[in-house]
Amino acid sequence: MNIYFQTIWRDLNIAVRNSSMMLNPLLFFIMSVSLFPLAVSPESELLAKIATGVICVSSMLSILLSINILFHNDFENGLLEQMLISKHSLPFLMLSKIIAHWMLTGVPIILLSPLLGLFLFLDIQSIKILMIVLLLATPSLSFIGAIGASLVVGVKNSGILLSLMILPLYVPILIFASTAVNNFIEGVDISGNLYFLATIQLVCLMLAPFISSVAIRISLE
Repeated sequence: MNIYFQTIWRDLNIAVRNSSMMLNPLLFFIMSVSLFPLAVSPESELLAKIATGVICVSSMLSILLSINILFHNDFENGLLEQMLISKHSLPFLMLSKIIAHWMLTGVPIILLSPLLGLFLFLDIQSIKILMIVLLLATPSLSFIGAIGASLVVGVKNSGILLSLMILPLYVPILIFASTAVNNFIEGVDISGNLYFLATIQLVCLMLAPFISSVAIRISLE
């Protein structure tokens, strides 16, 4: 198991040394949320109604912004080929890279969401639900993004193609995530939304590493 933890640690170290890999998506997340009051209205009631949708959409786009480099650099320097021919499980190596990506993008988004929620006049209880929703939703975004990134790993300038492939798959997660907090604010039971998000995350956890490994194998062979 040491090799899989080393893979996570390696990706985290690379991101720390190349700070733009980690900071650009987060800056995009903060700026996109912050600009909505200027474009829509500074009224607290209106901002509170749209806050959940704004944060969920911004988090989805910021993760999408960073997903293209998940396998691209390793493909160019030959590391993916070394993973392929090694004796270690390629799906588990893919899972390690996806976990590292989520730790660099999803976790900071979750930690920043309370501040941005207060900025958009969400109450404390709604912010707690928002963090739970993001905790369930952001790993699925990384898993789905990894599938798309592995399919276009050998394609140059694949940003637009990757977006067209991934965005339709993000829509169900966006719907369940945004409606969960809105239903909580309105006093409606949200257990169904949380169960759906947890189910999507579990399915992505089981399928994404294997699909990514098959796509990587096809691209390299």
